[in-house]
Amino acid sequence: MSASQTDSALAAELKAGQTRNLLLATLASTMGFWAWTIIGPLAKTYSADMDLGAGQTSILVAMPILVGAVARVPVGALTDRYGGRVMFTAILGITAPLVLLTAFVGQMDNFGLLVLVSFFLGIAGTVFAIGIPFCSSWYEAHRKGFATGVFGAGMVGTAVSAFFTPRLVNAMGYMGAHVLIAVLVAAMAVICWLMLRESPSRRGVEPAPMLPKLKDAFSLKETWLLCFMYAIVFGAFVAFSNYLPTYLGNVYDFDATGAGTRTAGFAAAAVVARPIGGTLADKVGPKLVSIVSYAGAGILAVVVALQPSAEQVYGPVFVLMAMFLGLGTGGVFAWVARASQPRTVGTVSGIIAAAGGLGGYFPPLVMGATYNEAQNSYFVGLSLLAMFCLLGLITCFILRNGGRVDERTAAAA
Repeated sequence: MSASQTDSALAAELKAGQTRNLLLATLASTMGFWAWTIIGPLAKTYSADMDLGAGQTSILVAMPILVGAVARVPVGALTDRYGGRVMFTAILGITAPLVLLTAFVGQMDNFGLLVLVSFFLGIAGTVFAIGIPFCSSWYEAHRKGFATGVFGAGMVGTAVSAFFTPRLVNAMGYMGAHVLIAVLVAAMAVICWLMLRESPSRRGVEPAPMLPKLKDAFSLKETWLLCFMYAIVFGAFVAFSNYLPTYLGNVYDFDATGAGTRTAGFAAAAVVARPIGGTLADKVGPKLVSIVSYAGAGILAVVVALQPSAEQVYGPVFVLMAMFLGLGTGGVFAWVARASQPRTVGTVSGIIAAAGGLGGYFPPLVMGATYNEAQNSYFVGLSLLAMFCLLGLITCFILRNGGRVDERTAAAA
């Protein structure tokens, strides 16, 4: 078979399996994100039951984010080696019993033990580092931004968690809600094993050892710049998705259900914007998309910091901020495939995804530490977000390969 015939056969195989595997991976990510963020929507309940202060509540909310961030580096590298089918099944299979363990410990009113369990629950957040290389390998170079953008919409799991978790607790009880979530996560693990397939582009590719790939990835200036950029936009999204129920409860006196509904709207707006950001990055380049994202999010962070009192003002502002952050997550990750070789996309994306998770770990702690209880204000924390958006905007002009790449150029490369 000639090289052109081989390329045509590979293209046909890719096309036949693209949509199914992308949608299944996105659904798996949604379930992983739901499990990853079940602590946040119930933070006010835990705070009341255990008499927690603002700092303790922020630690509880932030703890799953930590391991979900750090563990993305080895999980991304392991995905390069073993593939997305195995890794999705393994991570979701581990997550399901951790959800049940969270339920048991949550009823014990033991803050320290719940923090420990929530730390391990963070393993669910590593699904992101699996799906990026898995989905990217199914698509051509000029459509990788679209693929990673659609997969990134799996972060809608945070909206699902914010909206449904408190409602399920009200309807089924605390334990019943967690049992249902655990069953759904376990079922998704089985579906991944039975229905996911690896991209034919991986066929015959011998995976390189993990440590040299990690060393090479960390040696690239582009990796560090992308880590910083992604930590801002994805970190802000994760931080708000987890801490917003607490913020709305403190500042605007919403109960868990009301705050969860509004947090779900915030997360949904970012989720819708993410694939748009990835698709636009394919067409106009990730640089322009990222510039718009950082500028818009930074300006709106200042508006939120001024703490408008009317919901018809701060509601749309939060939604618009979420959309700008979503555009940025899609735009920045569209840059990843340009900064790494195809065989190491999992490793590099795992590092950058870890930076995004760490970006979401610290803001809740900062928000809790800088909360002005006397004035009921988070002005300092939101001002810091605006400052980091400005730094991200500057970084857009430093990172290379941010322009448009058309189909013909991508094919030649």
